[in-house]
Amino acid sequence: MSLADDVRSVLEAWSAPDAHNEELRRSYLAHMDAHPGALSRTCAAGHLTASAAVLDPTGSKGVLTLHGKVGLWLQTGGHFEEGDTTLAGAALREAEEESGIRGVEVLPDPVRLDRHRVGCCGGTWHLDVQFAAVAPDGAVLTIDPEESDDLGWFPVDGIPDPTDDACRALFAAASEKVRARPPLRR
Repeated sequence: MSLADDVRSVLEAWSAPDAHNEELRRSYLAHMDAHPGALSRTCAAGHLTASAAVLDPTGSKGVLTLHGKVGLWLQTGGHFEEGDTTLAGAALREAEEESGIRGVEVLPDPVRLDRHRVGCCGGTWHLDVQFAAVAPDGAVLTIDPEESDDLGWFPVDGIPDPTDDACRALFAAASEKVRARPPLRR
């Protein structure tokens, strides 16, 4: 199965949590139909991306990266790369690259979608598929200056400014998902 097949399969099977996310889900699929290169950062009409709200095992604290280009505290995430084979795998790769944490667990289904303007291709759209992820207990962050200007653990209900409403909504939804999941077997 190709990455495009996996993305399509995930979006087709996903039960959106509300009408807005359902509208986005349908528009993402239509965008993929209209633009065969919709997964590539070079698709000037807009391209799909993958991100993850990385949380501690309790779901109470999350990792935020201070994005160098936009100057906001945001979740980990970004463009698909050559070796990506699954949507969740791309979210995992981005989470581990941007946080420096190894052993992150991405929960299987997206928690929400977000469409936002970006400077790529002279100005276009990111059609972001957002996941909840869990870091190992006691995980330590490692800043990669090529990925982030700063990095930190923050309470889910105390995300710092500057950020945006989409980031706050993602962390709230991801926290709910992490807190509702069955405990890990050790």
